[in-house]
Amino acid sequence: MVEKLSIAWRQWCQRPRWRKALNIVTTLFALAGAAIVGAWGLYQLGVTNNGGAVDKNYRSLMAVSEIDDLKHSKLSAEQMNNEWALQFGRVAALARYYPVNARLILAASQHCDNPKMVERMMAAASIYIDDKKELDRLEQRITQILNEVPQRSTGNVIPWMSGPEWPALKAAIIRDSALIREAGRLSGVEPRLIVGCLVGEQIRLFNSKREMFKKYLGPVKVLSVQSQFSYGVNGIKDFTAQAVEEHLKDPTSEYYMGPAYENLLDFETDDHVTERYNRLVDYRNHLYSYLYTGCILHQTMLQWRRAGYDISDRPDVLFTLFNVGFSQSVPKANPVPGGSHINVGDRTYTFGALGFDFYYSGEMADIFPFERERFVSKQRALSSADVTRIQDNMSDCRRPERGLEYKKDSSSLPSPSETPDPFGIDHETVKPIEHTAQ
Repeated sequence: MVEKLSIAWRQWCQRPRWRKALNIVTTLFALAGAAIVGAWGLYQLGVTNNGGAVDKNYRSLMAVSEIDDLKHSKLSAEQMNNEWALQFGRVAALARYYPVNARLILAASQHCDNPKMVERMMAAASIYIDDKKELDRLEQRITQILNEVPQRSTGNVIPWMSGPEWPALKAAIIRDSALIREAGRLSGVEPRLIVGCLVGEQIRLFNSKREMFKKYLGPVKVLSVQSQFSYGVNGIKDFTAQAVEEHLKDPTSEYYMGPAYENLLDFETDDHVTERYNRLVDYRNHLYSYLYTGCILHQTMLQWRRAGYDISDRPDVLFTLFNVGFSQSVPKANPVPGGSHINVGDRTYTFGALGFDFYYSGEMADIFPFERERFVSKQRALSSADVTRIQDNMSDCRRPERGLEYKKDSSSLPSPSETPDPFGIDHETVKPIEHTAQ
């Protein structure tokens, strides 16, 4: 055998190179073909089949899917609220043992309108809990306590949010959400703070000229634009806007926001008075109203921080100072909220309290979330192209006559039946502002 192999090897070595290469390629193809045929044969014989198996928890999996769905039920609002209370009680019990899963379930519950889905998630999680005795006992105790307290359907706990003003104003704010978020990004301010100022001002306007705003604001859900003593949707006075612009340019000012913001409100013309008015009293695009608001909040916060008092975590104080103006912003220990008195229904609120109520109400948190940092100091300055893109957002609509909203005779305004927006706003799609500022 060894001799035969030796002879075969000598014969192989004597062959020309081309023939050796041909033999090697032929052998490789033969081996590959054999492997393919062998694999096919094993497949046909079923050797590679994985028949699977019944999950050991199949009964639990089935039970989760069999939990009643309330989607098409005829439960009353009170009964539905009771279901939510019971499920949230169960989530609270789970949080004592598995807080990660409890937080996930609670967050997911905000995206469904069916409390039974929460029950299903709870049941699915419990499949992997070997000993549920302690958890079950805690759930039963919480459920017992909840069942002892009658379920009520009393509306929003914040009184002014239960009135007709809030749904109309909320819809109008949502329509402006892209602009508000962009203004927050450009001014380094949490957008939710800008909305807090907007809420206080718009609620004040609604109640100061109630009949007019019931006629126009309510039906078409638009924001009111002021054009006499204060300007725009946030009621910013001319001298306040001018002060904001000066603070941006003055490195020695206690309100100075830094070099990255110096060109944020640059003008296109030499007529700053007219251009400022046109910016703020813009019916089609409210970006500049929100930009000035963001700058006021940011500058006020910096003034207090430089004086040794950090109010970045006091939205109630920030809203109050926005309302009363720079002249009354005096840094001190233990500041208290307040501002203009505003009557809504049979209650009197302050401007700061209205903004505070909105901020912590959770309303529109999906659109204006609570951010880790309410104020951000940017490091990169706006380029000339960035500034131009911001300026391009000022529309060329016909500006209102000064003091239009204070006229008793509003017959000159078109009725809601004549136009979708009696104030002349066409609500064009907001153009995104892309720039290099970080």
